[in-house]
Amino acid sequence: MDRPARIIVLDDEAELRNMLQRFLSGHGFDVRVVEDSKRLNRYLQREPYDVLVLDLMIGEENGLEVCSRLRAEGHTLPILMLTAKGDPLDRVIGLETGADDYLAKLFLPRELVARINALLRRQKIASGDPGVAAQTVRFGEFTLDIGKLRLSRGAEALDIHSAQMLLLVALASSPNRAVSRDNLIARARGRDHDALDRSIDVQVLRLRQIVEADPSKPRFIKTVWGVGYMLVGDVVS
Repeated sequence: MDRPARIIVLDDEAELRNMLQRFLSGHGFDVRVVEDSKRLNRYLQREPYDVLVLDLMIGEENGLEVCSRLRAEGHTLPILMLTAKGDPLDRVIGLETGADDYLAKLFLPRELVARINALLRRQKIASGDPGVAAQTVRFGEFTLDIGKLRLSRGAEALDIHSAQMLLLVALASSPNRAVSRDNLIARARGRDHDALDRSIDVQVLRLRQIVEADPSKPRFIKTVWGVGYMLVGDVVS
């Protein structure tokens, strides 16, 4: 039997920490809760976790700073950011610093579980779970093996975040054809997201920063105005 997913929660409100620990544990997760980034660092050094639930407004190092630092240090675990604010700008800033999803307080506990499960499914797919089309797409000096979920530049395999990999797979599954934003959101971020969610545009920008020489003038990941995006490439197998 697979082990329970390990969830770590960083929130400086003791009442909310305790509530989240009880609720998530009751849904079968292995949960740790911490009140500051120093304790978070110690836990992350001891053992791997599958998802970090991170409060935006905490202590000396706020959630945005924690998220940005973890990504800079090479941590790839999915991050779900919680915030008391409902401002869409906060959401975009959080995603730009490396968060994978965003949930505004007060949220329904069941929605939190649904978001965590969606992140776990995405991580499972990005780690090589079978089920996507077994083809290889080449664009410029890059090669994407969809079956193995592996992106290479020449002979060098690139380590990219699961969110960008899922987006690239969604585009590469229909190369040289426009893929609607709604379709990309459903395939790369889950069907529980709003079709007007701008976070897909943030992920496209991140992906362009990886594969484009000049992200402001993309050659491979094209914007198709009024529709969505298109990957310009060749299917080689």
